[in-house]
Amino acid sequence: MSRIGQAIIKIPDGTEVKHEGNSFWAKGLKGELTAPISESINIVIQDGIISVEPKNDTLKVKAIWGTTRALINNAVSGVSVGFTKDMEIVGVGYRGALQGKVLSLSLGLSHSVEIDVPEGIQVKMDGNTKFTISSADKQKLGEFASMVRSKRPPEPFKGKGIRYANEFILRKEGKKK
Repeated sequence: MSRIGQAIIKIPDGTEVKHEGNSFWAKGLKGELTAPISESINIVIQDGIISVEPKNDTLKVKAIWGTTRALINNAVSGVSVGFTKDMEIVGVGYRGALQGKVLSLSLGLSHSVEIDVPEGIQVKMDGNTKFTISSADKQKLGEFASMVRSKRPPEPFKGKGIRYANEFILRKEGKKK
């Protein structure tokens, strides 16, 4: 039995859900999302509750059961509440600015790094060194935040670079004289 798969999902107020064929659709205040559904998984929507059940007891179906439930939960949570990631830029002279739909980062390179913000993702600058990325789609949000972080990952000696706000950087000791 999958502990994640057998947990029920409560549908928040103002959220519409639908299951058609091999896709699950959710619509709410933050937008619309779809999630892929395997044909070996059964979705039951009734009385404001979604339950995910396997159609048979094979190993493959058991492996997909919890993943499918997590995808549906992320879609429902995303369209009703949304997801956010707080990030910060650490380093002397390192800063960022938002110019329309382009995130411009000065990261100690000979040029500034320009990143186009994809559709469905919002970036909000809090000063020069802190920014918040938000989206209804958890996967898109994580991919974009990871891509921004990869432009200058935190280095282990001084901790300079782009990092998640709650990330702990294990620091190394410098050379001894």
